[in-house]
Amino acid sequence: MNLTKSAPLLFLKSLTILLFSCSTPKELEYRDFKNFTIDKVGFSATTIKMDLVYYNPNNFGLQLKSTDLDVFVDNNYLGHTVQEQFVSIPARAEFAVPIKIDVDMKNLLRNGLASIINTELNVKVTGSVKVGKANLFKSFPVNYEGRQKFTMF
Repeated sequence: MNLTKSAPLLFLKSLTILLFSCSTPKELEYRDFKNFTIDKVGFSATTIKMDLVYYNPNNFGLQLKSTDLDVFVDNNYLGHTVQEQFVSIPARAEFAVPIKIDVDMKNLLRNGLASIINTELNVKVTGSVKVGKANLFKSFPVNYEGRQKFTMF
C-alpha cells in the first residue's frame, strides 16, 4: 500500500467522522437562582451576587467561557453583568454560574421599589453566553422570563 496515495483518503474519512460526531449543542435550560447576597450597598449603586442554576441537556460536557446579560425585575432594569471566567458544565446535569450585578439604585428606587416588596417577581434575563468544547466556542442567546419566588431575608 502506498501511504502517499491513501493519506488524503484517510484524512477525508477522519474529517467526515469528526464532523458527523460533533453535533451542535442544545441550549442550556435556566432552572433557578440561589445564594443571593448583597455584596456592597451604596446610594447610587449596589452590587449583588447570585448563582444562576442551569441544566445541560447534552450528552457531553461543555465549558462556559463568558456571559453578557441584562437583568430585569417586573420589567424594570435591574442591571448588567459581564463575566469572563471558565465554568465546567457536566453532561446532563445542573450547574451554577456565579454572577455579580451592579444595580442602578436611582432607577430601581424610581421604578421598582414596589417590586422588591413582593414575594413573587417576574424575572427576565436577556443577553448571550459563550459555550464550547475543546477551545471551540459559540455564542448562544439567552432569553428567559418567568416568575420567581424572592425573599430579602
